[in-house]
Amino acid sequence: MGARAMPLETLNGEVAEIATRDGARARTLSDVLVRDTSVAYAFIAPAFLLLLFLVAYPFVLSVWFSLSDARVGETGAFVGLDNFRRLLGSSIFLQTLQNSIIFTALALGAKTVFGMTLALLLFRIGRFKRLIRGAVLLPFIVPTALSTLVWWWMFEPLYSVVNWTLKSLHLVNYDIPWLPDPYLAMFTVILVNTWRGLPFFAITLLAGLVAIPKELYEAAESDGAGPVGRFWHVTVPLVKPVLAVVILFSAIFTLSDFNIVYVLTKGGPLNMTHLFATYSFTLGLQGGEIGLGAAVSLFLFPILLAVVFLQLRLMRRAAIYE
Repeated sequence: MGARAMPLETLNGEVAEIATRDGARARTLSDVLVRDTSVAYAFIAPAFLLLLFLVAYPFVLSVWFSLSDARVGETGAFVGLDNFRRLLGSSIFLQTLQNSIIFTALALGAKTVFGMTLALLLFRIGRFKRLIRGAVLLPFIVPTALSTLVWWWMFEPLYSVVNWTLKSLHLVNYDIPWLPDPYLAMFTVILVNTWRGLPFFAITLLAGLVAIPKELYEAAESDGAGPVGRFWHVTVPLVKPVLAVVILFSAIFTLSDFNIVYVLTKGGPLNMTHLFATYSFTLGLQGGEIGLGAAVSLFLFPILLAVVFLQLRLMRRAAIYE
């Protein structure tokens, strides 16, 4: 004879017991993960070690170097703030400070205006929008040094593609010295930096535009607001928090830029395109004065802190008023 069928009450009881046991086991694991601080420390340990050895240690070492007369191959002795006094008396450093302010202000302004314009255009696109949005990201994906080499080839004095195109269109009849001329060189590095950072602005602002409810545009339109009115009274206020964050991060990246300037001009001509990063590299590694190079890089730190503080303060004030 076959095995007798198990009564329904017994089967239900065993299923309930198994479910209770599994639930208790799951709660125990959850309690361990949530309440046991040693597990939390184990999870954050790798990130903490990376920050410690790749950020904190180099920063402390650069502070020591900036307060010493260290050179390549020499430890150096403590000199206090002498390196900073020497820099403030250097015309090249003062020119670098001016270059950094002009470069950051103009590049940020251009990226904000063109980034918002590009985001609005991408928002309006209906067909092939995924393909076009992916193509917009290409300048941000390609390695900076590689893409900047292409720009250098386009603007270099001897075989400039830009000059050849302008002369072919009969717009000019002479070679424009894009990189040898100090002011045109600054214009060129700002142009390339804007091209490089434009996708970051456009895609991030596009995400902010997509999150705006369509009902707000419909309500504004029913009240008689035109395209300009809808932009200023609906789009700008709702995108402002996203725009503030984008400008904050872009200001940090732009002010500390190195690759674009070094590949295109190496800080020349006449030191007119030197930024903090390129001048620090020139002094510390190429010139061998590690202490002065570290002092130049640390001049950037309080400026970045001031930028972050002011930007966050403006964001908080705008959020309170809104």
